[in-house]
Amino acid sequence: MGIELSQVAAERVQHFLANRGKGVGLRLGVKTTGCSGLAYVLEFVDEVNDDDEVFESRGIKVIVDRKSLVYLDGTEVDFAKVGLQEGFQFRNPNAKDACGCGESFTV
Repeated sequence: MGIELSQVAAERVQHFLANRGKGVGLRLGVKTTGCSGLAYVLEFVDEVNDDDEVFESRGIKVIVDRKSLVYLDGTEVDFAKVGLQEGFQFRNPNAKDACGCGESFTV
Protein backbone atom coordinates (compact mmCIF):
# COMPACT_ATOMS: atom_id res chain seq x y z
CA MET A 1 0.00 0.00 0.00
CA GLY A 2 2.64 2.54 1.05
CA ILE A 3 2.43 6.09 2.34
CA GLU A 4 0.78 8.97 0.47
CA LEU A 5 1.09 12.73 0.89
CA SER A 6 -1.70 15.12 -0.02
CA GLN A 7 -0.73 17.90 -2.41
CA VAL A 8 -0.75 20.42 0.45
CA ALA A 9 1.45 18.18 2.64
CA ALA A 10 3.90 17.60 -0.23
CA GLU A 11 4.18 21.34 -0.85
CA ARG A 12 4.75 21.96 2.87
CA VAL A 13 7.49 19.31 3.06
CA GLN A 14 9.14 20.73 -0.06
CA HIS A 15 9.08 24.19 1.54
CA PHE A 16 10.69 22.87 4.75
CA LEU A 17 13.37 20.97 2.82
CA ALA A 18 14.16 24.05 0.72
CA ASN A 19 14.46 26.24 3.83
CA ARG A 20 16.63 23.61 5.47
CA GLY A 21 18.94 23.56 2.45
CA LYS A 22 19.47 19.80 2.47
CA GLY A 23 17.70 16.49 2.91
CA VAL A 24 16.48 13.59 0.82
CA GLY A 25 12.94 13.40 2.19
CA LEU A 26 10.63 13.03 5.16
CA ARG A 27 10.84 10.22 7.72
CA LEU A 28 7.55 9.01 9.15
CA GLY A 29 7.66 6.69 12.13
CA VAL A 30 5.99 5.81 15.40
CA LYS A 31 7.11 5.82 19.00
CA THR A 32 5.55 4.41 22.14
CA THR A 33 3.99 7.25 24.11
CA GLY A 34 0.77 8.99 25.05
CA CYS A 35 -2.42 7.68 26.50
CA SER A 36 -3.28 5.46 23.51
CA GLY A 37 0.14 3.89 23.03
CA LEU A 38 1.69 5.14 19.77
CA ALA A 39 2.50 8.60 18.42
CA TYR A 40 3.59 9.75 14.99
CA VAL A 41 7.15 10.99 14.52
CA LEU A 42 8.17 13.22 11.62
CA GLU A 43 11.71 14.31 10.80
CA PHE A 44 13.73 15.31 7.79
CA VAL A 45 16.20 12.75 6.49
CA ASP A 46 19.70 13.38 5.13
CA GLU A 47 20.38 9.73 4.28
CA VAL A 48 18.40 6.53 3.98
CA ASN A 49 19.25 3.61 6.32
CA ASP A 50 19.52 -0.02 5.21
CA ASP A 51 16.35 -0.98 7.14
CA ASP A 52 14.22 1.81 5.59
CA GLU A 53 11.44 1.50 3.05
CA VAL A 54 11.25 4.44 0.64
CA PHE A 55 8.02 5.59 -0.98
CA GLU A 56 7.66 8.42 -3.47
CA SER A 57 4.56 10.58 -3.22
CA ARG A 58 4.02 13.77 -5.23
CA GLY A 59 7.75 14.13 -5.78
CA ILE A 60 8.67 13.68 -2.11
CA LYS A 61 10.53 10.67 -0.73
CA VAL A 62 8.76 9.32 2.37
CA ILE A 63 11.08 7.11 4.41
CA VAL A 64 9.69 4.60 6.91
CA ASP A 65 11.64 2.10 9.00
CA ARG A 66 10.35 -1.47 8.68
CA LYS A 67 9.20 -1.66 12.32
CA SER A 68 7.00 1.43 11.91
CA LEU A 69 5.65 0.36 8.52
CA VAL A 70 3.48 -2.30 10.17
CA TYR A 71 1.55 0.51 11.91
CA LEU A 72 1.67 3.04 9.06
CA ASP A 73 1.08 1.14 5.83
CA GLY A 74 -1.70 2.84 3.88
CA THR A 75 -1.48 6.14 5.78
CA GLU A 76 -2.21 9.43 4.04
CA VAL A 77 -0.46 12.50 5.44
CA ASP A 78 -2.19 15.86 5.02
CA PHE A 79 -1.39 19.38 6.20
CA ALA A 80 -4.13 21.65 7.46
CA LYS A 81 -4.53 25.05 9.04
CA VAL A 82 -7.54 25.43 11.31
CA GLY A 83 -7.88 28.76 13.04
CA LEU A 84 -4.55 29.57 14.64
CA GLN A 85 -3.32 25.97 14.58
CA GLU A 86 -1.61 24.23 11.70
CA GLY A 87 0.09 20.90 11.31
CA PHE A 88 0.29 17.52 9.69
CA GLN A 89 -2.71 15.22 10.00
CA PHE A 90 -2.74 11.47 9.53
CA ARG A 91 -5.42 9.27 7.97
CA ASN A 92 -4.23 5.87 9.12
CA PRO A 93 -6.39 2.85 8.21
CA ASN A 94 -4.56 0.80 10.86
CA ALA A 95 -5.53 3.08 13.77
CA LYS A 96 -8.40 1.63 15.76
CA ASP A 97 -8.67 4.43 18.30
CA ALA A 98 -7.05 7.75 19.23
CA CYS A 99 -6.76 9.64 22.46
CA GLY A 100 -8.94 12.68 23.07
CA CYS A 101 -6.11 15.14 22.51
CA GLY A 102 -5.18 13.52 19.19
CA GLU A 103 -1.54 13.01 20.13
CA SER A 104 -1.52 9.22 20.14
CA PHE A 105 -3.32 6.23 18.63
CA THR A 106 -3.71 2.50 19.04
CA VAL A 107 -3.88 -0.33 16.50
